[in-house]
Amino acid sequence: MEEKTIVCISCYYKGYDFMDEMKKLGNRIILVTSENLKEKNWPWHAIDEVFYMPELKPSVWNLEHMIQGFSHLMKTRKVDAVVALDDYDVEKAALIRETFRIPGMGQTTHRYFRDKLAMRQKAKDSGIHVPEFTAVFNDNEVNDFIKKVPAPWVLKPRSEASASGISKITSEEQLYDALNALGEERHLFLLESFKPGDVYHVDSLTFNRKLVFTSASKYLAPPMQVSHEGGVFRSKTLGRYSDEFKALEELNAKVLSSFGLVNGATHTEFIRGKEDNRWYFLETSSRVGGAHIPDLVEASSSINIWREWAKIEDSLLRGKDYTTSPPTGYYSGLIIALIKDKEPDYSNFESAEVVKFLPIDYHIGIVYKSTDAEVIQKKLDSTAEKIHIEMLNILPPKNTRLSS
Repeated sequence: MEEKTIVCISCYYKGYDFMDEMKKLGNRIILVTSENLKEKNWPWHAIDEVFYMPELKPSVWNLEHMIQGFSHLMKTRKVDAVVALDDYDVEKAALIRETFRIPGMGQTTHRYFRDKLAMRQKAKDSGIHVPEFTAVFNDNEVNDFIKKVPAPWVLKPRSEASASGISKITSEEQLYDALNALGEERHLFLLESFKPGDVYHVDSLTFNRKLVFTSASKYLAPPMQVSHEGGVFRSKTLGRYSDEFKALEELNAKVLSSFGLVNGATHTEFIRGKEDNRWYFLETSSRVGGAHIPDLVEASSSINIWREWAKIEDSLLRGKDYTTSPPTGYYSGLIIALIKDKEPDYSNFESAEVVKFLPIDYHIGIVYKSTDAEVIQKKLDSTAEKIHIEMLNILPPKNTRLSS
């Protein structure tokens, strides 16, 4: 079997299962990561070479230097695929593919999976409901928007992952103070209507434009709420035959088809408006969900999204077909919270429904599964209450990255 060379790009510590699976499939793995991640527990047994990039600021590399380094790498190595393991790496990978003519998502398509303004415009043009929004380039356009769309609004970065940098705005004065404070970075933001409602996430795999696996879940405490207010992050999977699941499966397929996704893993978020009960598209990304969502998905379906994504990439490189096993029908729940101790005492949380306790410094993290949705809900509620009373620690938003 011919060995293929895959370059994995990641400015965060993630993708262990992906690289491990790729190696098992007979491939050569090159990791390009941030210099400050040298000591992380990467799957060194699966990595043939590693290159480090200094960070200009968190997750940001000098792209010109990256291209120069990649040019040097390409002199003696034939690279077959470039894979972005984190949301922040999608742009880097697209730039490398375009520059060196490597197959995969290019810079035009990557915009729909990275730039929140581009994805909103594309969704709206495709007939998909989105919260009312506007670019903030022009004062007159902003004024027209806030006259038509009542406060509160949300000012958010176009290219940040998860809830980083999002501000809730309640008045015109507060809005212009915030815009003025952005200075020359104002064009990197967008403004949209704040839609109260329940937030959902859909995690899926696509092969040759066909959705081959879909998991739908509901946040009980959305990342934006946890990031800004502190508290306990919770999510639970939906029954595969429920009306909510079917609606989200259809919407997700429409989004990915409209955005031009051909292959890979995606994490997409929707909100169901409290006032009109309508589904709205929030954002999508061409990568595996963060915040241990893959553990939630695997508990309910027995599908490891990281490993299946690796199998998809391997099938594409070898011109083979790809199929995934039928998902199992369990319900699962995920709970994560910032705590005061580096390592939590899990002895008081043992139960038959626990799939795993997550090893995250200064966090408690638990994944549950059951054949009964009500059991999962009760577990998440009772555990959240216990954490709030006995263990919870709250830090300012800038100190926590809960990427979904």
